[in-house]
Amino acid sequence: MKYQKLENQEAHWKWLYLTKKAREGEQITRYEERSLQQEMVRRLITAQNNAAETEEWVKTHLSPNLVVKLDQAIRARRKRFFNAEKQTTKKKSIDLEYSVWLRLSRYAKKMKMTLSETITYMIDERESKAAYEHQMSAMKEGLKDLLKK
Repeated sequence: MKYQKLENQEAHWKWLYLTKKAREGEQITRYEERSLQQEMVRRLITAQNNAAETEEWVKTHLSPNLVVKLDQAIRARRKRFFNAEKQTTKKKSIDLEYSVWLRLSRYAKKMKMTLSETITYMIDERESKAAYEHQMSAMKEGLKDLLKK
């Protein structure tokens, strides 16, 4: 296993995930009866700060449809949590309009690069172009000064 499991932390993540799903109206329990579902969700909510109780609730009452989804969500959360410890592995995000993302995506595929590599490449190209323009303007100024003399 690449990432360490922290039981209390993961129980809290499970609690957050399940309560969010319950608020959104998704069925998180294995029970069909509405009143029983509500009672089990209420019990889960009261188990907020008790990791052992949350884990027991998941083992006992979790809907079979959510077992895989919950595991995937926790695995992803664990990965993000540990990757966020280092500046180099921490993920950053930017908001792009769809049309901009589409152009960037096409360009990245054409260049056979990732989106990040493509953005870096484009920035490097722009910086080298700016440096070239600066050199050219300095040379023109130098030539003008030379011709004035």
